[in-house]
Amino acid sequence: MHKFSEIIENIENSDTLNFNQSFEYAQYCSFLLKTEPTQGRELIIYILENWIKISPDTKGIWSDLVELAGFYPYTEKEIVKDNFTSLTGQIRKGNHTSEFLKGLYFHEAQKELAQILHSDKNLIVSAPTSFGKSLLIEEMIASKRYRNIIIIQPTLALVDETRKKMLKYNGEYNIVVRTSQNPSLEKGNIFLFTAERVCEYHQFPNIEFLVIDEFYKLSGTRDDERSSALNNAFHFLLKSFNPKFYLLGPNIDSISPGFTEKYNAIFYKSDFSLVTAKENNIYTLHKNEFGDRGPKKVFKENKLFELLFELKEEQTIIYCSSPIKVRKLAKAFMNFLKTKEHSINHLEEIPLIQWIKENIAIGWSLSDKLEIKIGIHDGALQKHITSSVIDYFNSGKLSWLFCTSTIIEGVNTSAKNIVYFDKMKGPNPVDFFDYSNIKGRAGRMMEHFIGTIYNFNPPPKNELVIVDIPFFQQSPIKDEVLIQLDDEEIIDRTTEQFKSINTIPILEKELFKKNGVKVEGQITILNKLRSDILSESNLICWNAYPTYEQLTYVLTLAHENLLVEGESRRPSISYLINRTFSYGINKSVKDMIFNDFVYSKERNSNPELSDIDIMDDSIKDIFQLIKHWFQYKIPKLLSVVNEIQKFVCEEHGIKSGNYSFYINLIENDFLRDNLTILYEYGIPSSAIRKLEGKIPANIPEDKILQFIKQNNLHLSNEIIAYEKVKITENL
Repeated sequence: MHKFSEIIENIENSDTLNFNQSFEYAQYCSFLLKTEPTQGRELIIYILENWIKISPDTKGIWSDLVELAGFYPYTEKEIVKDNFTSLTGQIRKGNHTSEFLKGLYFHEAQKELAQILHSDKNLIVSAPTSFGKSLLIEEMIASKRYRNIIIIQPTLALVDETRKKMLKYNGEYNIVVRTSQNPSLEKGNIFLFTAERVCEYHQFPNIEFLVIDEFYKLSGTRDDERSSALNNAFHFLLKSFNPKFYLLGPNIDSISPGFTEKYNAIFYKSDFSLVTAKENNIYTLHKNEFGDRGPKKVFKENKLFELLFELKEEQTIIYCSSPIKVRKLAKAFMNFLKTKEHSINHLEEIPLIQWIKENIAIGWSLSDKLEIKIGIHDGALQKHITSSVIDYFNSGKLSWLFCTSTIIEGVNTSAKNIVYFDKMKGPNPVDFFDYSNIKGRAGRMMEHFIGTIYNFNPPPKNELVIVDIPFFQQSPIKDEVLIQLDDEEIIDRTTEQFKSINTIPILEKELFKKNGVKVEGQITILNKLRSDILSESNLICWNAYPTYEQLTYVLTLAHENLLVEGESRRPSISYLINRTFSYGINKSVKDMIFNDFVYSKERNSNPELSDIDIMDDSIKDIFQLIKHWFQYKIPKLLSVVNEIQKFVCEEHGIKSGNYSFYINLIENDFLRDNLTILYEYGIPSSAIRKLEGKIPANIPEDKILQFIKQNNLHLSNEIIAYEKVKITENL
């Protein structure tokens, strides 16, 4: 009997498989499904990819093997369905129908997990990207078994993507995405939050079902700066409501010992997948020819561009180490394509192009990239732009997508081909866990059975991935997690860390717990404010808009004491203060970009940098500043100092300041309170400002979309095509 690898090679390289070959392979596959099921399933995937090659007289046998492997979703594909005649197989297929999602079939492993979720057990799942873990969330929602559900996502992009999927249930559930929204008393609630928003929300009803997507971010050893917030959110929900929970993520080998026993949970690890990815090691063909600098860098990039052009009829995602690399590599490939005959997109297919020219800059090269079917995706882009780029890619309007690690954790998409081009993730090497997640994007279920990952670097060494849960395991554990635990939850009360936390006076401790950030940094700020409150009260106790001096005092204090060690993309404090203050005055992203462009152009000493290069850099820097700092970090930093100064003022019996008004403006692009929900929904602020005068200020945020639809505001001639699309997809 042929070895597995020889059979795969023969299937791929043969023009046809005669009856004897196909029947022999089917027998071998049946044997593998009993002895080596992973290989058996992979053999079936290769047969499905090459279905046209196999002998027609064996297609019924292979269709039965598809069912035997538990690939029930594929029994609905025409190539299989027409040959799937087994009565017992049809009965088993019927047993794999979703009970609550009409016309949907679970594969074997999904069915098993659905049964666990409908039991009294909690569930922790580690399975490949293509497994269909998220579908089980919808199964539970469609069952209407739970009245109040919370789904914690790692990014706002995934929150919004999930919200769009959940809109079909808005008859039964009120969907909450902002901390300003109230839960419904008349129907159920689905809370779609990041971990930080869970910690900030104080109106939860009784939560009955909890989902944490990408739960590996709980780990204290993977150096995710947001792990503390996720631990605190998870701990709070478990302690407050004891909900049933479902944790899901990829490529995880185990979790903290004892966690499943304590919380009546099952850890379920599976390699079950309906697609497979084969590796093509480009680096082995060019030993010692690839590099990060000089001629070797140019040679490596040229080999990439030749490959991408060769794959132009198939969609390809290219992994890059950083937003800077994304833009530079995408631009270089754009210039490469201009030397080739290549079809372009028409404006009506990509309305984002018009919006960019009107609202960002005519000179932004993203417009040119989109025109020739190139997209970019990274953490610096505005949310509505990234979601549009992904929509264009998923619908086939873009052929290439250059991206950072956002492809791992920030979005749900996949492609026929993945290129592992850079071996770094920011300043750190890509490890096997990240590589596996990148590779997992190759292949798209129900569309193409086999994807390919093109390795321009050797894959990282395979290592076990163990997710520690700090609030439970408590080694390691950060102060901001430890402080949230009650004394009876502490495993070891003899540690210096616990003793230090335990010496903090009760009122201060409650303040630090509420703020949820670095305890040591908060102590430093508290002591500084206590010493300055009388002499510098004018810098501390401000309301509404701060002066430049007031913002300098507060932001410097926060910047020096509250940022996490190893914080990436940390601009200088002088830059942050200047840009934040200017933003508060001008309130215009376009103006910020233009001013940065003018400033950078005047100081440019590199003759090779064109105006377009400088403009691209300015847009990247300003978008990064807005998304990472204005919409996330600065509001949090200011809110922490705000709470501490209130505490100190109360101690001294003086009137405190209140930074809330300014915080909300910075965080929400200076939009009116009841309209910020539209920004959350991925509607550009340019469109919201056009609607502002037509929407009364007293309409609750939850009724805004209804008001727009009833009054056909989205059809206004002021609204350009792209803005209409972004509004309409929410109606």
